Amino acid sequence: MTTDRYGELRDAPPPLAAPSRALALGAHPDDIEFGCGGTLAKWAAAGCHVVMAIMTDGSKGTWDPSMEPGALVQQRRDEQDAAARALGATEVVWLGHTDGEVVYSMDLRAQVCRLIREHRPDVFLSHDPWQRYQLHPDHRATGTAAVDGMVAARDHLFFPQQGLGPHRPSAMLLWSADVVDHWEPLAEGDVAAKLAALLAHESQGTTTMGGAEVDVEKRAEFEDRIRTWVSEQGSAAGIPAAESFKRLTP
Repeated sequence: MTTDRYGELRDAPPPLAAPSRALALGAHPDDIEFGCGGTLAKWAAAGCHVVMAIMTDGSKGTWDPSMEPGALVQQRRDEQDAAARALGATEVVWLGHTDGEVVYSMDLRAQVCRLIREHRPDVFLSHDPWQRYQLHPDHRATGTAAVDGMVAARDHLFFPQQGLGPHRPSAMLLWSADVVDHWEPLAEGDVAAKLAALLAHESQGTTTMGGAEVDVEKRAEFEDRIRTWVSEQGSAAGIPAAESFKRLTP
C-alpha cells in the first residue's frame, strides 16, 4: 500500500488573519521586500500597522566603483522610504550597523529585544538563520538575532534594564526558509505592490534585479522573474501566487 506523504499539501494551510501590528527585520534595504513585501502590502491594505526595521546602512551594496559610501547610504535610505510607501508601511526603523559588518552578540540580541518590545508586533518576520548555504554574513547574523531577540522579548528576566514590558508575538515568519510550512496567498495588487517596492531600490538594479533600472526590457524580465517566483512558492500548496515561510510560535 502506497502512502501519500504530501497529501496534506493538497489543501493549503490557512493564512494568518491580518494582524493589527507587524514588524519585519531585514539585514539590508530591499531584503524585506524580497522576503515578504507582498504579505506586508496585503496586511497594510487591511489596516495593519507595518514597521520595517533595517539592520544595516546598505553602504556596501553597489558594484559601481565611482559610488561614494556616504552618498550610497543616503540614496538607500531614500529608496527604502519610497519602498515603504509602495507597500503601505507605517514606519521605517534603522538599527545603524555598517553593511557587511554585523556580528552576532548579546548586544545585538538586546537591540532586537528592545525593537520588539517597543513596537509590540502581533507577527514578527525576518531571515531564516538556518538557511543552508546562505552566503551573506549579515543575513545569517540578523536571522539569529531575530530569533534570539524574540525569545528575550517574551521573557521578562531578559534585559530588565530596558524598562520595557515583555512582549510575545503570536507568530514569527521566516523567509527564505529551508523548511516551509506556511504560505500567505497574494492577490494581483499585492504582487504589484511588491514589485513597485523592489523597483524603488534603483541602486540595486544591477546587483539584484538584472539591470531592471536600465531599460524597459530588463525591467519586464525582472517583473516576470518575480511573478514566476511567487507562483513557484505558492505551487506547493496549490496557491496561484504566494510568499512562503517557516512559521514559529513564540
